[in-house]
Amino acid sequence: MYPKSIRDLIDCFKYLPGIGDKSAERMTFSMLNLPAEKINEFINTITNIRDNVKKCEICGNLCEDNICNICSNLSRNKKIIFVVEKAKDIYLFEKLGIYNGVYHVLDGLISPIDGIHPEDLKINELKERIKNDNVEEIILALKPSIEGETTMQYLKKILSDFNVKISKIATGVPLGMDMEYIDTLTLELALEERKDI
Repeated sequence: MYPKSIRDLIDCFKYLPGIGDKSAERMTFSMLNLPAEKINEFINTITNIRDNVKKCEICGNLCEDNICNICSNLSRNKKIIFVVEKAKDIYLFEKLGIYNGVYHVLDGLISPIDGIHPEDLKINELKERIKNDNVEEIILALKPSIEGETTMQYLKKILSDFNVKISKIATGVPLGMDMEYIDTLTLELALEERKDI
């Protein structure tokens, strides 16, 4: 059995998604071979993430200031809001370089079986933005799953009182697939061929 310090680090690495026992062991033993300054850099970086990264007060994107660089960018079109499930999804679409609007992070999808209801999501904040910014179009880019479809239909219903076009990205995106695993060409086509709902 490994010494407690090694076991503890193995257990910490296993908190990360996709890291099992063997990967956690390899990573731990790699850390043992790093020079002290690299380990300190690792510690400082993790501490900086914990202490400095927060959610944008407007859209929910990850940032180090109160407002993210997308919301604070005056050249972005604030009349179009791209709605995503989680902040990580923003970066997938930003890599394409073809969208110039802003984003809104729901922080989840409606899933009553998992105890996630509409009031648990950032839907009221979205409604406020639509009202305050005279938004013209909402693009829904949610996971093509039962939860994603449920959330889209709910949003379509509650946003019907607003004078706003509601579209969703085209489904060339495989059903049940997480956005982060979809290649950029498929994402680009899905965005360009979005449809009204």
